[in-house]
Amino acid sequence: MTDVPVTAKIALTGGRDFWHTNAVPEADLPAVMVTDGPHGVRKQSGDVDHVGLGASEPATCFPPAVGLSSTWNRDLVRQVGVALGEETKALGVGVLLGPGANLKRDPRCGRNFEYFSEDPYLTGELATALVEGVQSEGVGTSLKHFAANNQETDRMRRDSQIDDRTLREMYLRAFGKVVRESQPWTVMCSYNKVNGVQASENHFLLTEVLRDEFGFEGLVVSDWGAVWDRVKALKAGCDLEMPANAVHEAATVRAFEAGEIDQATIDTAYERIERVMRRAAATLADAPDTFDEAAHHALGRAAAEQAIVLLRNDGVLPLSSDARVGVVGEFARTPRYQGAGSSRVNPTRLDNALDRIREIVGGEVPFAPGFSTNPKVPAPADAVSDAVAVAKDADVVLLFLGLGEAHESEGYDRKDLDLPAEQLALLDEVLAVNPNVVVVLSNGSSVLVPFAGRVRAVVEGWLLGQAGGPALADVLFGLVNPSGKLTETIPNRLADVPSYLNFPGDTTGVRYGEGLFVGYRGYDKTETPVAFPFGHGLSYTTFAYADLAATASDDGLRVEVTVTNTGDRAGREVVQAYVSKASSAVVRVPRELKGFADVTLEPGASERVVIEIAADELAYWSVLDAAWVIESGEYTVEVGASSRDLRASATVEVAGNEPVRPLTMDSTVVEAMANPVFAQAATAMMQGSIFGASDNDSLGVDAAAMLAELPLAALVGFSGADPADFQRLLDAANASAAGAA
Repeated sequence: MTDVPVTAKIALTGGRDFWHTNAVPEADLPAVMVTDGPHGVRKQSGDVDHVGLGASEPATCFPPAVGLSSTWNRDLVRQVGVALGEETKALGVGVLLGPGANLKRDPRCGRNFEYFSEDPYLTGELATALVEGVQSEGVGTSLKHFAANNQETDRMRRDSQIDDRTLREMYLRAFGKVVRESQPWTVMCSYNKVNGVQASENHFLLTEVLRDEFGFEGLVVSDWGAVWDRVKALKAGCDLEMPANAVHEAATVRAFEAGEIDQATIDTAYERIERVMRRAAATLADAPDTFDEAAHHALGRAAAEQAIVLLRNDGVLPLSSDARVGVVGEFARTPRYQGAGSSRVNPTRLDNALDRIREIVGGEVPFAPGFSTNPKVPAPADAVSDAVAVAKDADVVLLFLGLGEAHESEGYDRKDLDLPAEQLALLDEVLAVNPNVVVVLSNGSSVLVPFAGRVRAVVEGWLLGQAGGPALADVLFGLVNPSGKLTETIPNRLADVPSYLNFPGDTTGVRYGEGLFVGYRGYDKTETPVAFPFGHGLSYTTFAYADLAATASDDGLRVEVTVTNTGDRAGREVVQAYVSKASSAVVRVPRELKGFADVTLEPGASERVVIEIAADELAYWSVLDAAWVIESGEYTVEVGASSRDLRASATVEVAGNEPVRPLTMDSTVVEAMANPVFAQAATAMMQGSIFGASDNDSLGVDAAAMLAELPLAALVGFSGADPADFQRLLDAANASAAGAA
């Protein structure tokens, strides 16, 4: 490295173009290609445009994160990651830019289809599995977008204003899990500001948290165009600016010559980039140039099958293969299978639900598109009447509704959670002639379903990738038993969403005013009714839970429960474990997902399911101590089929790690009275104060309650105690506490 000129080192800290790093001939370091693709490799051919409008080489389009996460299946997600790694190598790419580990703070975020969940634990578990799978093939991933990038509105400037505890527990926690457990080769910093500082220039995020606390060993790459000042970015810990920016490179050279950035900072960034690029180059040197398209398509279909969520079913599903069905809705013929923007994949093939339905029933099935999926292209004048005619002659109508690409995309947010008005009007027309309607949805984030109680069944198909169409058909006809579970709450109203009043903010920033109460945490705290809760998903069979046991150790909690298939067909159940602590010194949410496991059972079969909850999952971020703290005391563990379908609960005593905080004049009376030395001396001291007056009871005054939150400094004045004597009391109390510890 010593033979490489500083100008070449600086050049390596910026991309050669949109998709390649710079080569360094002096170090025999070749250029390496990186490309988009959380759910498929988007290697663009010809002129590049970044946002996904140009052609790209064929690759498998697996279910995007919105669908893949609904499997709640770590092993399956890892398998998809392996396949993505194989395709990344075969297409000559060194780093796949994904997965996205941002929280689904608000269902209006236009890019939610690329994110896993409204819950940080579930997000961390599934993102870790995907990273492990991809990197097992010798290519890298880019965990993104770090951090607090939870909307598309004004995404390159808006300031995410978040209190420290919420930032740590909700928006950084998943990133920490992925880094510690799978060490992604790269982490991508986001566009936005975080508490007033641009993410690409945020030393707290990129160095103090990501490297010093999480132990990140790879390189930090900017989101495309997220660097405003490369010198500030390098000093903060952002190693690689993408794409190329000649102005920034020249400014960095001048800054070095002027002594505004030192050699060590440049060397550090250079070494991080070089290390990752050499790993990628070594893999690509011997990589095959093909992959098994058929096997990957089959894997995509298997993932789609487990991603489908049966929201409601009055018994109409599964359908018999000889049922007289009519199919309405353009999405049955032209599937909405992925999101729009930089993650758009050119699929190796694309299957639809209509063809598979006709294959299952063994003949022609009446179909009418009913509407246009493109708001700029109106449907034919007879679209509704044709759909009504199909519905009138069917025993059961399969009505495919959803959001087109123009409704949700990278680059802008949704304004509401409604399905298009013309689709809701079509539903009314269909119901008027046939009450036996099954609604099948395609969407990248939650939509309102006010019609759920008026139809026979609702199937949430999310975005399922190139093989999702046949998977939907197989679920509808019972060839596959649905087992997907919601990873985001479906509300009754937009106004019920916890972030409703604080999204998307304005030019002064976006205040994360709901704090810890994101998603189901907020709905549960306010006891707000929802359409379908987090974790919900029905099956064509039923499951019973029994004999819950929870035990604690230094490693955390071990949760065991017996699950029995009480129905008449084989099925897969996702067992969810939620933890709560009723008595706490800090604000707590009603319950939090802290573990899950899936089990597949034949009819009548039982299995003992074990869920291990790591000790650090019980910790909260203590702002006072700037540390993770586990409170001692009783915790409640609840297990069930969703956050609001909890079948059993148990309590367990946990030994915490609370730090001993010295008493000061700023401590409250209630805090100080927990110290025996202080309590004994203070009781006598207060007898002569206004709080010890004999007539307090007759006045209806609860002196103890009035006193509890009083700072000790104020108590000194009220009691008439000598401040020096009081300080000696504090010193003695602190000494006794330190000795006990």
